[in-house]
Amino acid sequence: MMYHPEIDSTIQRPVESFEIISIGAGGIVREAHQPAYRKAGWKVVAVYDPDSRKAHELARDFAIERVAHSLEEAIALAGVNTIFDIATPAAEISHILPLLPDGSLVMIQKPFGSNLEEATRLQEICVRKKLKAAVNFQNRFIPAVTAAKRLIDAGTIGDLHHMEVRMNIYTPWHLWNFLFTIPRMEMLYHSIHYMDLARYFLGNPKSVYAKTVKHPHMMQLASVRSAIILDYGDIIQSFITTNHVNVYGQKYQDAFIKWEGTRGAIRHQIGKYINFPEGVEDHFEISLLENGKNAEWESYQVEGQWYPDAFIASMANLMCFAEGSVKEPVNSVSSAVQTMQLVEAAYLSSESGGISFLPV
Repeated sequence: MMYHPEIDSTIQRPVESFEIISIGAGGIVREAHQPAYRKAGWKVVAVYDPDSRKAHELARDFAIERVAHSLEEAIALAGVNTIFDIATPAAEISHILPLLPDGSLVMIQKPFGSNLEEATRLQEICVRKKLKAAVNFQNRFIPAVTAAKRLIDAGTIGDLHHMEVRMNIYTPWHLWNFLFTIPRMEMLYHSIHYMDLARYFLGNPKSVYAKTVKHPHMMQLASVRSAIILDYGDIIQSFITTNHVNVYGQKYQDAFIKWEGTRGAIRHQIGKYINFPEGVEDHFEISLLENGKNAEWESYQVEGQWYPDAFIASMANLMCFAEGSVKEPVNSVSSAVQTMQLVEAAYLSSESGGISFLPV
């Protein structure tokens, strides 16, 4: 790997000290949230989960002092600089937020509700209760994504005209039992990340074309494969393709984000998605167009990975907002609602179908 001084994935850290109460003790909390907070040196003072066994096991494994036996008990433990870290199924968020004290600090795991109607209602609750909240669209904070954003903003690859996300992987959905009972799955719980990333880099698209489908080997799930085209006009191309049932070995599995500009391109392989949850190595590559030279891809070292570093950065951004060192979280509630609007439009597109070209 080569090192280049322009490759910068550093984040702003809070000056003040904060404590965290974890609402939820499921897989994402164990795999990402708690390892992130332990690495960052932040204290998790309590955990609550309706499944007390999960809560006690999490507390044991991550040295959390208290296991609350009810949501009300967990809320009562909060101090002035306590952040409620809500990592529950989307449908539960609307039951939790009204119980929090007005003005609370809150990190909400995506998606922001089960649909746009819920997202709008959650936003109204946040406004009414003056919650200082952010939604954990943590893919914006993957260190390589942070580095790519800075390179693109600096003009390193020229004018951005292409953004592609491809996930051709095997995902063990059985790790999240609740996903088998919901009417919307792949785009709401996975591709939502990439639609959010497209908004982060390119702004809101004019429209969206999408189709999300089942798989013969995973018929219990609402959908596990999606193709999404985001319409940014006649020059910019942006699309997302996902297939979570590549069971044919790792050789032809893909998990990457690619940005192309008028002067070069950036490609990042998110290794964690391949052979999840163990993962493989990340790869961050840049190809620049230079006069008289053949374009070649060069690899660069980026400090940090998706797990756990993106979760550190997402929470740090909320902490900085809470202390006043940043004006608004990168993952603000208003931005989350716009991402939910895009997801809703993608589902409407998928349901409405394409244009028939054969006689019927």
